[in-house]
Amino acid sequence: MPRFISDESFDHYFGDGFAHTAWRLETRRGYASDREGDGWQRFLRGEADGEDPDRPWCRNIRAQVARGKRVERVRLVDDPPTIGQRFLLYSAATNVAAGEDIRGLFRAQAEQLGLPMDDFWLFDSRFGLRLHFDESDTYLGAELVTEPAEVLRWCQVRDAAWHHAMPYEEFRARVPATA
Repeated sequence: MPRFISDESFDHYFGDGFAHTAWRLETRRGYASDREGDGWQRFLRGEADGEDPDRPWCRNIRAQVARGKRVERVRLVDDPPTIGQRFLLYSAATNVAAGEDIRGLFRAQAEQLGLPMDDFWLFDSRFGLRLHFDESDTYLGAELVTEPAEVLRWCQVRDAAWHHAMPYEEFRARVPATA
């Protein structure tokens, strides 16, 4: 059984917890938490792109980017994308506007590259958080990973995924985010 960090300490990693880069590999086909929010309903109704630009995540991204830090992620997407993945494309517009660099990579290509199907955050190429979910895509918690060999493997995953992923606007042009 993994040992999860506290929810309170999770937020710390996205502020003073990193000095230069926070990078995520996002592999799930959808997230239960997304289906619970107001943005999901707006997406299903076909309303304007994005989420609230003043939500805490976006405020923090703007603050970290203003301090010279980078927040990046690669999202794996099926072909055709699931409704959860289309929602993530829809909602990413606000994150990108806040300064997060989000890129897309088709799952088939990720599998050819041998990328793991684990969601994780990597911070400053020194440590990371492995995100755990149940079979219904409900977030269970985050496990702190500091073991050098695992961190190095995640650095290699990051480099391969980033090299092959498409920037948000290019990827979104190929995969419309419609419900």
